[in-house]
Parts: sequence; structure tokens; C-alpha cells
Amino acid sequence: MAGLAQVRASLEALMTDTVRVRRLAGKSDPDDGAPVWATVYEGADSLLSTRGQIMVRQLLGADWLGEASAWYQLMTPLAGPVADPVDQVQVISEDEQSASAFVGRTWFVEARTQVSTVEVVRATRLDEQSGAVAVGI
Repeated sequence: MAGLAQVRASLEALMTDTVRVRRLAGKSDPDDGAPVWATVYEGADSLLSTRGQIMVRQLLGADWLGEASAWYQLMTPLAGPVADPVDQVQVISEDEQSASAFVGRTWFVEARTQVSTVEVVRATRLDEQSGAVAVGI
């Protein structure tokens, strides 16, 4: 069985996209009244649908995510911050070999980042949003 450090390295190698996580700053733009967002994380990630979770399970030979009720899971390195509910998540770039077309789509954090006594990545459940709520209007 693979050691914890080896599993972390394997999972982080799969994080070939870049995500931006934003949080409401608690104030409005004085010019247009729109909410002001602060970037809390911008870096490596992997955004997985339920199908993607099954594929990672097959690649690693282990069910490290377990059963998840959310359709999407955001995977970030442990060095990244813990996401809070209602944080906004946007994929800003994808690996050139990616066929997921996630760039430009917006999700909101559905629940606080999942934690456990043994962690290999940060796993965060997401809810996809569209329309005015997605752009923070």
C-alpha cells in the first residue's frame, strides 16, 4: 500500500488546473453597489465531477473520497486555505490536454472544506451557479 506522502504527491500531480477562490469582503463597491470580493486562494486544483472521482479511485486504487452527495468536488493541496460556505470558485485556466471546459464556470462552496484525522488533499463540495448570482451582482 502506498504511503501517505506518496498518495499526496500522486494527487497533487493531477492538479493541473488553476482555480481562484473568492470570499465576500463585507462591503459594496461605492460606484455601482456590487459586492466586493477578496481572493483567498489562487493556485493548483482539480475539479472533479462524480465521474472524475470514480476515475481517480481507479487510478489510485483507493476510495479516498468516499461517498459524496455533491456533484462536484474541488481538490486543492493541503497548503491551501480552508474554504467557507458561499465562497465563489472559478477555474481560470486548465491544462491544455483537459477536455472539461470548466474555464469561465462558477461554483459556490456548498459546505465547509471536509476534514479528517488523515488528510491527503483539501476536498470541498461545490454547487454550480449561473446567472447574476455567479458574477456577484
